[in-house]
Amino acid sequence: MKLLNFAVIKLTICQICGIIIGFYLSIPLKAILIPLSLFLLSLIVSYFYSKTHKKSSILFTGFAFAVFILIGILSTTLYDETNRPLHYVNSNIEYTNYQDFSFRIKKRLKSDNYNHKYISEIESLNAKKAIGQILINLDKESLQNELTVDNLYFTNTKLSEVVKPKNPFQFDYYNYLKQRNVNHQIYIKQNELMLLKNDSKSIVGFADAFRNNVNFKLKKNGFKPDALAIINALLLGQRQDISPEIYNNYVNAGTIHILAVSGLHVGIIFLILTQILKPLHRIKHGKHIIKPILIVLLLWSFAFIAGLSPSVTRAVTMFSIIAIAQHLRRPTNIYNTLTISAFLMLLFKPIYLFDVGFQMSYLAVLAIVSIQPLLYNLWKAPNLVLNKFWEIFTVTVAAQIGVAPIGLFYFHQFPGLFFVSNLVIIPFLGLILGLGILVIALALLNILPSVLVTVFSFIINTLNAFIAWVAQFEDFLLRDISFSIYHVFSSYLIIITGLYLWKRRTLKSLHYSLMSLLLFSCVLLYTKHKNTSEEFIVFNKNRTTVLAKKTNQSLMLYHDLDSLTIKEDKTIKNYQIGSFIKATSNDSLMTVYTHKDKLILIIDSLGIYDVNSFKPNLVILRNSPKINLDRLIDSLKPEQIIADASNYKSYVNRWKLTCAYKKIPFHSTYEKGAFILK
Repeated sequence: MKLLNFAVIKLTICQICGIIIGFYLSIPLKAILIPLSLFLLSLIVSYFYSKTHKKSSILFTGFAFAVFILIGILSTTLYDETNRPLHYVNSNIEYTNYQDFSFRIKKRLKSDNYNHKYISEIESLNAKKAIGQILINLDKESLQNELTVDNLYFTNTKLSEVVKPKNPFQFDYYNYLKQRNVNHQIYIKQNELMLLKNDSKSIVGFADAFRNNVNFKLKKNGFKPDALAIINALLLGQRQDISPEIYNNYVNAGTIHILAVSGLHVGIIFLILTQILKPLHRIKHGKHIIKPILIVLLLWSFAFIAGLSPSVTRAVTMFSIIAIAQHLRRPTNIYNTLTISAFLMLLFKPIYLFDVGFQMSYLAVLAIVSIQPLLYNLWKAPNLVLNKFWEIFTVTVAAQIGVAPIGLFYFHQFPGLFFVSNLVIIPFLGLILGLGILVIALALLNILPSVLVTVFSFIINTLNAFIAWVAQFEDFLLRDISFSIYHVFSSYLIIITGLYLWKRRTLKSLHYSLMSLLLFSCVLLYTKHKNTSEEFIVFNKNRTTVLAKKTNQSLMLYHDLDSLTIKEDKTIKNYQIGSFIKATSNDSLMTVYTHKDKLILIIDSLGIYDVNSFKPNLVILRNSPKINLDRLIDSLKPEQIIADASNYKSYVNRWKLTCAYKKIPFHSTYEKGAFILK
C-alpha cells in the first residue's frame, strides 16, 4: 500500500466529476478554455511558490482539482461532434425532406427482426462536406450482401429521429445513441444504395476484414454457426451472431462476462505472450525493451481486432502499463494502474464513463484486488487442487460482490449459481483461449487439421451445454428485483465501510459501517414513501389496449390479453420493477373508470358513447372507433382526448387536427408515449 498514490486517484475523480458536468450541462467550448487557461496558469504559479517556500500549498491542491474538473468538461465538449461547424445538424436542412448522403460504414450492430443495423459516418450532405454519425437500418428482405465496414455508399433518403421511450422505465435507446454521437437514423433497402469507389482503408476496416477472413476460414473448415458465434465472442470480441437462447443461458447462469472480452481474457493472453516471448531474454535488450514493446503492440492489435470495446480497451491499457512498468523495472500498485488506465480512457473517450461494461469491469477488478485476499485467507486449502478451486471461488465471489449492486440496477436479476458455473469454466478458459488462438492461426495458414476442428467444436458445444444445464435451474435465478440508483450508492457505501471495518477493527470503522447501514435503511424508507402514490396509465402498446391503476405498491391491469402474454410483456414488467410494485392483479377492460376526482370514458370500435348520467373528464379512444369527434366534443365537453396505439394512425392524425381546431388537449401515445394521470 506504500506505492498507492492517492493524488492520482483524487485527480481522476475530479476528471470524472467534470465529465458528468459536461454531459449534463453541455457547456460551450469558449466557456471552458478561458477558465481552464487561468486555472492552469494559477496551478503553475502555486506549484513554484510551494517549491520555493518549501511548503505545501492549499491553493495548489485547489487549482489542481479545478484544472482536472475542467479537463473532464473539456474532453466531453470536444467529444460532442455537434459542437463542430461541419456537423450535419448545423446545416440548414429540412429533416422531413429527402437528402443526398454519402456515408462510410463504421460498425456492424446486432440485427433486429426486420433490419440489419450499422453505425455510419457521413462524408457529404447534398454535395457538401459534412460529418456526423447516423444509424443505418437495412431492410432484411431486400438483403443481397451485408454492408462492409469502410465501404462508401450514396443514397437519397430522409433522416428520422431515433424513437424515444414510449412507456415508463423503458430503455432509452434515443439517449444511448445520442451520447455516442448518433443523432438520427435512416431506413433503406439495399437497392436504394449505390456503392462508391473507395481507396482509403482505416484500421477499423482492416480489423473487420481480418475478422471476416477468420470467419470464412473457420466456416470452410466445418465450424457450425453456434460454435462460430462463441469463438467470435471469446476471441474476436463480436457477440452480434450469438442466438438469443444461448445468450440468455449465459446471462441466467451468471457467466455473461465470459462472452465479453475483458481483463480475464486479456490477462490470459498476456501470460501466453509472456511465455512465448521468453526466448527474447537471451538477446541484448530483449527482456526489458524488445519484449515489452512486442507485448504492448500485440495486445493493442488484439484490442483493435476485438473492436475496442470499453472492457478490452481498459484491460489492454492496464496490462500495457504493467508491461511498461516491468520494462522500467519499477514495482506497480494495481490501484494506480487502474486509475491511470481509467484516466487515459476517459480523456480520449469520456462516454466510456456511462458504459455498463466499463463500470462493471472496473468495479469487478477493484473488488477482486480488495476483497479476494481477505476471503482467500479465511481458509487454508490442504492441497494444490483444492487451493486452486478455493482461489477461483474467492475471486468469483469477490467479483460478484463488486458488480452485484450495479448489476441489480441495470438488469434487475441475480444469478444464484454464478459460483458453480464459474468454478467449472474459469479453470478451462485459458485452455479454450489458447487452443482457439491456435485454431485461428492454423485456419489462416490453411493447415487446420479436421481432428482439431472436431475437438475444439466439442469443447465449445460442451461449454454451451453446461451453461444451458446451469441456466435451467430457474429457482436459483432471482428475477425482477427493484433497485434504484440510491440503492446502488448506499450498497457500495456498505461494502466500502464493511471492508474498512474488516481491515481496521476500530470503533471509528464500526461507526462508519453503522452509518452506512442507517443510510441504506433511509433509502428503503424513502423508496417506500415515494411509491405510495396513485396513477392511472394508458400504455403505448401496438395493436392493443393496456390500462393500469397503481395504488401505492399494488397494480391493477386492464386488458384483453391472455395471462402468459401479459406476464411476459416487457412494458408491464419494466413498470412493475421501476415502480417497486409488490402485487399485480388483472381484469378485463371496462367502459368507465374513476381516478381521484376524474371520470374516464373508454370508447372502443363500436363507437358508443351515449352518456346521460355524467360528463367524463377524459375520453380514451381505442380500436379505431368510427365516430364524429367534432360532435363528441360538443356533446361531452371533455377536458382531454387520449388515443392509444390500438388505433389506425390515419384516424389518430385526423383526431389530432380536430382537437387542435376545437382547442382541446390531445394525447397520442404514438407521439407522446404512455399517458399518465397522477
